[in-house]
Amino acid sequence: MHGTPLRFVLDPVGAELEAALACEAEVFLTTYGNTAEEFDLEYGPYADHTGFMTVLDEDGDALATARFIAPGPAGLKTLNDVSRAPWHADGMRSARAAGIDPDRTWDVATIAVRRAPGRTTLCSAALYHGIVTAAQANGIDSIVMIMDERPRRLLSASGLVPNVLPGTGEGEYLGSPRSIPLWANLHRMFDQQRRTNNEAYRLIYQAIGLDGITLPTDWTWRRSSLPAAPPATRTAPSRLAEVASRTLLRPVQR
Repeated sequence: MHGTPLRFVLDPVGAELEAALACEAEVFLTTYGNTAEEFDLEYGPYADHTGFMTVLDEDGDALATARFIAPGPAGLKTLNDVSRAPWHADGMRSARAAGIDPDRTWDVATIAVRRAPGRTTLCSAALYHGIVTAAQANGIDSIVMIMDERPRRLLSASGLVPNVLPGTGEGEYLGSPRSIPLWANLHRMFDQQRRTNNEAYRLIYQAIGLDGITLPTDWTWRRSSLPAAPPATRTAPSRLAEVASRTLLRPVQR
């Protein structure tokens, strides 16, 4: 690591939330062409049950950010969005077929990781650790997401292999030519990773090797909401970025 350890923040607020949103906006604009207006349209309906986690550097800039959507009045974006083209599926019926309890499920809506030499892999692993740790700490059993084919391959290479949501398949979605709706029971997915890729399991699940990042001591999510107005930096990418994964839902998502 370079200098002071990085910080992992669950429930960022104020300047930390603006930094997280700027990271997400830059990565998705650069990678998929998603604009601030599109993000508002896709994710706005879920704002009241949306959470964030982010990895900040020494200057307070976000190197990686994840957005998740919890059960709420608008539902889960992935289960909503599969009713759209190209899938035209019944999301709740798909959930029942998979054995998913939507009330104990988080939608991993976006994962954005900026290119940072010597830190990109570490930041990605920290986000995945944060998702599973926070989810389990808040009584969540499963996750759903709509993921681009490339980050899905990277995820599978680490031993994390989510399932295809019943009634769906690969298709074009929010600027991604090849995305697929996925779901996973967290306990079963990480147990499989433990058996097939123990080194990655130790890093992602047990946080052994995340020594350069200061992690939270309390993983309770307090339902922080989006700010009233997005920061101006959301529309102007400032440096090269890459996406680690991505997810969506219907009334608004990816």
